[in-house]
Amino acid sequence: MRGVAILGSTGSIGLSTLDVLARHPEHYRVVALSANTDVAQLLEQCRRYRPQLAAMADPDSAAALSAALRRDGLDTEVMSGATGLEAVATHPDASDLMAAIVGAAGVLPTLAAVRLGRRVLLANKEALVVSGALFMAAARRNGAQILPIDSEHNAVFQCLPGDFSRGLDAVGVDRILLTASGGPFRQRPLAELRHVTPDQACAHPNWSMGRKISVDSATMMNKGLEVIEARWLFDARPEQISVVVHPQSVIHSLVQYVDGSVLAQLGNPDMRTPIAHALAWPERQASGVAALDLFGVARLDFEPPDLQRFPCLRLAFDAVAAGGTAPAVLNAANEVAVARFLDGGLPFTGIAAVVEQTLAGFDHGAADSLDELLAADAAARRHAEHHATAMVT
Repeated sequence: MRGVAILGSTGSIGLSTLDVLARHPEHYRVVALSANTDVAQLLEQCRRYRPQLAAMADPDSAAALSAALRRDGLDTEVMSGATGLEAVATHPDASDLMAAIVGAAGVLPTLAAVRLGRRVLLANKEALVVSGALFMAAARRNGAQILPIDSEHNAVFQCLPGDFSRGLDAVGVDRILLTASGGPFRQRPLAELRHVTPDQACAHPNWSMGRKISVDSATMMNKGLEVIEARWLFDARPEQISVVVHPQSVIHSLVQYVDGSVLAQLGNPDMRTPIAHALAWPERQASGVAALDLFGVARLDFEPPDLQRFPCLRLAFDAVAAGGTAPAVLNAANEVAVARFLDGGLPFTGIAAVVEQTLAGFDHGAADSLDELLAADAAARRHAEHHATAMVT
């Protein structure tokens, strides 16, 4: 019986994780959960799974949750803020942490679990985008297992040999190919992109995701962040990572070997597959996902990404090549720009413009500590807010 903690249990990854856990009650026990402000849903999860600890990022929401739990006669402890998130991530009875908070807020609690040598199921991109070198060094130093949950990275993980930590060159890997659906605007006329609405950007053709990550998919910043993740997860050089647009989202990623072989992982677009794989690894278990019907799929299409249509992907490749604080600045600026877009305060095409202007305003030196990276993150947010405001005034 493995104890599991979930950072972000009310989001799409958190809900899918709970679905998989509920299918195997003989193997897993939910010990700690966290959410941002969704009191009603976290309360219902506490009623069903009876965790020892629940945390909410928002203190007022935590107070409301605590009062509701007391009325129900439940003894789940409630905490709030950054302290609460770290307590969930490092709960003494949690051998496994699902790190599913979207954004830089997930970096510190996830890193705290890594420093305890926990098994971390990593769905939070920013932990590696913001602090990749430090994060992976901490994992090696403390014996933490990092199992990727993003469907693309999980696919790569499944296609690599078990000893890939010796180095990609040493195990005969030539290239990692991350697939991308192209999102809802893959064929939209470029002149129309400025007028895209938040609801249109969040209407992903294949995946059910939260609003922020849906916008990132529409701009392909999501894929850019995954390039940076892959660089650290698999100790790959930037030139060893390519992106291929695959609209069906059936092949989740591929690994090309020096002998000409290309291995791919296929499956229906459902996050329960990589979640179930990581939870059970190195074994396999049922996920609740229907078997892939190749005759129903019928065809698989591939095309190179259009960097004029998707400038965010170009900016991400620039950031990973620059190194240092550049990925942290890229991520922070993108979070600000996407939030402005979702609030109606920035056009869709303004997202890439704000990110590019913010990146250009920094000298991306090496960062030797998490404090330096977080300082770069904070400064980038201020710059991005300034550029976003200037763009619409």
